[in-house]
Amino acid sequence: MVKIIIYTGLSLPFDEAKEILDSHADVEVIYKRPIKRGDLGHDIKENPDIIGIIDGVFHQNSSVGHKEILNVLNKGITVVGSSSMGALRASEMDSLGMIGIGYVYEQYATGKVASDDDVAVMLDSDTLESLSEPLINMDYVFTNAVSENIINETQKDELIRIAKSTFYPKRNYSQTLNESDLDEETKNKLINFIRTSVDIKKEDAKELIRYIRDMVE
Repeated sequence: MVKIIIYTGLSLPFDEAKEILDSHADVEVIYKRPIKRGDLGHDIKENPDIIGIIDGVFHQNSSVGHKEILNVLNKGITVVGSSSMGALRASEMDSLGMIGIGYVYEQYATGKVASDDDVAVMLDSDTLESLSEPLINMDYVFTNAVSENIINETQKDELIRIAKSTFYPKRNYSQTLNESDLDEETKNKLINFIRTSVDIKKEDAKELIRYIRDMVE
């Protein structure tokens, strides 16, 4: 029996994660809320073989520490990270054995992104629903909008500047576009583009779940 613990719920709801990887005769999967400091020390008592870190708290509680993850790695437990807190910690600890997955991890690992503010969001603590938009998602969408000639680089830079200057719990597309100098036609085109764009944090979370699924199959 392979036991897996995955910390998610925000970037990827539990039910959607279970559609990709669910418990069966040879695998037990335990889905837990976003990780905070102290969780690993408690949860390794459940003797997991693999731990997937997707979501974690940043400011509501103390974040999961590097020493906590290193302690788990030193016990021979596989630790995989993506999407949010998992991507951030993986970029800092990949040389020590933590596995990083996905676009957000690559952004941190290559130094293109450095601040935890880029993935931080305000969440409803009861439903785990995101109440703001992560900067990493906005940058990804605006970059693609430039590629599709919906906005130009100068307009993208303005949008990112506005988003970065906004405290993360209040960061969203509507507020960012309203504060910009974009004309109405461009705003409408960009809004339609945003509506059809992927949530890159969610896609990375799915990639992590698939990666772990492939490990145990």
